[in-house]
Amino acid sequence: MLIKVDDLKGPQIKQLLTVHLDNVAKHSPADSIFALKLDELRVAEITFLSAWQGYDLLGCGAIKEIAEHHGEIKSIHTLEKHRGKGVASAILEQLINEAKHRKYHSLSLETGTAPAYVAAYTLYENYGFVKCGAFGDYRERLHSAFMTLVF
Repeated sequence: MLIKVDDLKGPQIKQLLTVHLDNVAKHSPADSIFALKLDELRVAEITFLSAWQGYDLLGCGAIKEIAEHHGEIKSIHTLEKHRGKGVASAILEQLINEAKHRKYHSLSLETGTAPAYVAAYTLYENYGFVKCGAFGDYRERLHSAFMTLVF
């Protein structure tokens, strides 16, 4: 598996993000969806990673700088046919390494609370993330869970 910084220009990335946003919309109310669209990911404070096996796109993830020493994990998504192969774990490890390289003191995230998000929540817990309150521009919501990892 190759994980690389992606320029967000390929058709496979566009399709993956469409699938991701559709999936999020199925499981979260509109006012609790914080997944970013393609153009919203194309900003200097976000680094977008894609995971590949040859020419086959497996998944993606992104990290956003929200303060000098604080980063946020934006949506990690593995395409359904590649789930259970360690793709999300590999992307998360790369994002954590990037946060450490940037000398962040903490890395936080927002995820949903619906049953569809249990696997994501468990993944983050397995890497040491713990529940926390809302951070950055977020506010507490019924359908949002906040987690953080302190270095």
